Formats: sequence, C-alpha cells, structure tokens
Amino acid sequence: MFGIYGHVSYRVRVCIADATRMSTQSTAAALKRYCKKLDIRAFAGSSSEVFLELKNSRPDVAVISAQLEDGRLAGFKVVHQLLASNLKIPSVMLLDSDERDLVVGAFSAGARGIFCRGNSFNTLPKCIRRVHEGQIWISNTELESLLVQIIKLRPFQIYKSNGNALLTPREQDVVRLVAEGMRNQEIGVALSLSEHTVRNYIFRIFEKLGLSSRVELVLYALNGENSFGDRPSLSRESAPDAPVAQWRGAC
Repeated sequence: MFGIYGHVSYRVRVCIADATRMSTQSTAAALKRYCKKLDIRAFAGSSSEVFLELKNSRPDVAVISAQLEDGRLAGFKVVHQLLASNLKIPSVMLLDSDERDLVVGAFSAGARGIFCRGNSFNTLPKCIRRVHEGQIWISNTELESLLVQIIKLRPFQIYKSNGNALLTPREQDVVRLVAEGMRNQEIGVALSLSEHTVRNYIFRIFEKLGLSSRVELVLYALNGENSFGDRPSLSRESAPDAPVAQWRGAC
C-alpha cells in the first residue's frame, strides 16, 4: 500500500483511497489546491487494505474510488463494510461516470455522497463538508437516477418458498467471483468453464434474483453472504457478515 499525508490546518480529516499511486496523488493535490482547510491522507491499495487503513485511522470522511487495486467494483465492498462495521465513517464514492447502476449501487452500499470524476473538482470539498455535516450529496442527474430506481423497486427473495436456496452451488461460486471484480473470462479460468457458459450463468442468476447489472449482483453478494451456507468462499479476502437484504431494486 502507498500512502502520503498532507498536513494542513485541521478542519476535517479525510482519507482518499484509489486504485493507483498516480490517481491518489492527483486527487489529493487537486483537493488541497481547492481547499486548504482539510487534513488529507491518500493511499492506494486493495479493498481489504483500504478497509483496514480506515479502521485504524478513523477519518471524519472517507473518499473511496469504485475501482481499487483488486477490482473495478472493489470500492463498493469497502463502503458496505464501513456501513456494516458501525465505524460511523461517512463515505463519498468516486465514480468514473454517473451511470445509473453505479449511482444506485453506491447509495445502496452505504455511501453518503457521490462525486463523478467528470464534474468540476472544486465541488468535491463542498461535497466532503456536507457529508461530514451529516447531509447527503448528490447532483440533480444522479438524483433522477435514484428516483427512477425507487419507482421500480420490487422485492426479491434469496430462498424459495420451501426454504431451499434460489442459486445452485455453482451459481453461488460465480456470484462470489463477480463480486471480486473478475471478468467473465477470468471467472471461466477460475471455475474451468468457457466464457460463454459463464455468461449464461450470469444471465440465469439475474433472472432468478430479479437483477439487471453486475453492480446490483455485487451488492447482492455483499448483503447476502450469510445465505451461501457453509460452502468455502472463493474470495481472496473475506468481508464481515452482513444481514441478508430484504429488498433490492431491479431495472
């Protein structure tokens, strides 16, 4: 893990986590340029390293990229872990775009604010301050995405009426690897399946769970870890146990 400190007049202690050293340096430098009243720590690492760093440093606000060293959706796992751990560290998620699935996924995971890299960077300090004050930060475009999703909310179950799991053991394996950020080809190699077969598994999983995107599937995996029974996890890092989700939106 790489880390740098920026010592400035204390107001709000902020930790920035991203996938690469260059991106963390760039974000920290830009943030300090627009606001000199933040105490900033920036570091690059995997989801497990980022969570451990946040647990140890206890910042006032965590700014977490959706993509970390161990996957392009690994940041969702960290945000969810913060929520489940009761550390009371509010988080802002850095997204590469305001795509609806990413926006909804970030708030579903527990983020208190969203900042898209395409937005004017001088709004990020304001976002951090508002989240630190206990408010929610979201743009009009992102809010519209949330409203569309709320309208389409519908319940889904992870068990059949007879108590049996909806997903087969192999489908559960696929879900775990998707949650790690693996692409279909990588999942195929890990499970000795063709890429086409993996794609069919994912479509079947979407249909069973009432989901429509990989982001929603990652959130399902994070919220429903306890539903997988005693099968050994294929994940490289284990996340804290979390309650099974009762509701999830579907597009």
